[in-house]
Amino acid sequence: MSVYDVPVAGLDGSQDALAKQRGNVALVVNVASQCGLTPQYAGLQQMYDQYRDRGFAVLGFPCNQFGAQEPGTPDEIKTFCETSFGVTFPMFEKIEVNGEGQHELYEELTKTADAEGHTGDIRWNFEKFLVSRDGEVLARFSPLVEPDAPEVVAAIEGALAQ
Repeated sequence: MSVYDVPVAGLDGSQDALAKQRGNVALVVNVASQCGLTPQYAGLQQMYDQYRDRGFAVLGFPCNQFGAQEPGTPDEIKTFCETSFGVTFPMFEKIEVNGEGQHELYEELTKTADAEGHTGDIRWNFEKFLVSRDGEVLARFSPLVEPDAPEVVAAIEGALAQ
């Protein structure tokens, strides 16, 4: 199954926003505006700026499941991301990444293990998944791994070279 086949709306309510990313290498991230890791938005935007001309996108999925750190409306989330971090990468509707209401996208993503062998539930905000141009999950990175960490950069560059 291709991740890009999963129906997900954009933060602006546009339908099938994820399908429009098919053909890009993507870093899928569950994000939150009031988290200690929120400054990672800056690194995510930097990666997007650096690689987008080569067919790369960062895809942000707001989630309020960890300490209620993403309570905002779509407009509030958009405004916060743009004004605080200059975010221009695609943002999607607020979803649940764990539990009974887990979104279908995260049902697929969480089957992939990270470097420590962790699969299953998302541990916190800013967990990252690298997805190939055809929608295959290539790698998973802990929330504590910065967007510009050597292992993330190497994985992105490797996927872009394919």
